[in-house]
Amino acid sequence: MTGVAAPRRAESWNGPVGAHRAAHRAGYDARPAGVDDALFGAAAIVPGDRVLVVGCGAGATTRFAARLAAPGHVVGVDACAPPLERARAGTAAEGIENVCYVCADAQAHSFPAGGYDVVVGRGGPMSLAGHAAALRDVARALRPGGRLAFVCPRPPGPHREEPERVRETLAGFAEVRVVPVTMESSRGRDVPDAVELLLSPLPGGALPASRLAGPEEVLLPFAAGRRARTRTGLLLVTAVRP
Repeated sequence: MTGVAAPRRAESWNGPVGAHRAAHRAGYDARPAGVDDALFGAAAIVPGDRVLVVGCGAGATTRFAARLAAPGHVVGVDACAPPLERARAGTAAEGIENVCYVCADAQAHSFPAGGYDVVVGRGGPMSLAGHAAALRDVARALRPGGRLAFVCPRPPGPHREEPERVRETLAGFAEVRVVPVTMESSRGRDVPDAVELLLSPLPGGALPASRLAGPEEVLLPFAAGRRARTRTGLLLVTAVRP
């Protein structure tokens, strides 16, 4: 196993996708921020814990975890280099010293076996290709009795099989719980910015007005002040390594 992502994924993550995530750092951080209370309540991080944050992006979740874990240590890992540059700068600016960041594909990186008490992610663990294999790799990084907590998308409608699919993916973990949660979040500085954030994860230039007008009209009823606010269904997943 290596710390280098598969070539195609690395090219995308460290090209237009990474640049977009870095440029829209506030937008990406704001989207799942409303679920942090539930996520970190479930993660139960305590002072002295060693924490791994998977898919850390620009570092908002990592900084949150670091404050809870101090004087313990937190590692944020992400395959996108541009957001990590923002993460390091933001962490230094806030004077947080118990954090380091690793640019790596989490399912290919050799984390120290049993090196962490808690693994958390705001979507990161379930966005990895080959969920089951990736989570087995993450499990090896947890000490026996260590806790996994993450949020992942919940399909619209009555998809009752989705929690079961998550449980199957976490075969080998104990005390698996999958709880539906609803997140309210703001997207973008205003409605046009929210539409650009939603429609251009692979930016190749300015979007034409013809592509912006329809989505802007759809989001206008959700605008609170100037920002567009939406509600999103998620699954809060927790488990323990036996």
